[in-house]
Amino acid sequence: SINGKCFDWLLVSRRSCFRAGVRYYVRGIDSEGHAANFVETEQIVHYKGSKASFVQTRGSIPFFWSQRPNLKYKPKPQISKSVNHMDGFQRHFDSQIISYGKQMIVNLVNQKGSEKPLEQTFAKMVNSMANGMVKYIAFDFHKECSRMRWDRLQILVDQLAEQQDE
Repeated sequence: SINGKCFDWLLVSRRSCFRAGVRYYVRGIDSEGHAANFVETEQIVHYKGSKASFVQTRGSIPFFWSQRPNLKYKPKPQISKSVNHMDGFQRHFDSQIISYGKQMIVNLVNQKGSEKPLEQTFAKMVNSMANGMVKYIAFDFHKECSRMRWDRLQILVDQLAEQQDE
C-alpha cells in the first residue's frame, strides 16, 4: 500500500536452461545464440483490475569469448579469434526481438582495463548489425559509481529516459 492505494507487485525471475554455469567458467554465447547465464526478470503490477508488466533480461555479452579461472583475482577475458561472431550474435538478437520486441542494451562493463575489448567489440557488433530494433548504451558502472556515488546512476537513467517512456 502506497498513499492509501493497495496494489499487488510481483517480481519473477526465470533462468535459462541453456549455457547455465558458474562465473568465469561459462561466458559468451553458443552457436545457437544462447547467452551464458541468461535471466529474464519480469515485474508485474496489478491495481484495480489493471495489469502492467515490464521485462528485463541479462546475460553474458553475446559473442564468443571466455574467461578461464587462474590464480589471478580477475582473469583476463579472451575474445575468440577463430569464429564468426556475427552469426551467433545475430541469432541472439533475432530471438530477443521475437520474444520481447525492441531491445535497449545497457552495457555496464568497465570501459578500460581488461574489459575494454569486450565493450569495444560489443559496440562495434551492434553498430554493424544496423538494426533499428536494437539500441546500445555503454555505462562504465564501476567508474561512475565508485566510492558509493549511487547518485551517479541518474546519468544512466537520463540516457534511458526516452526509450523507457516509449
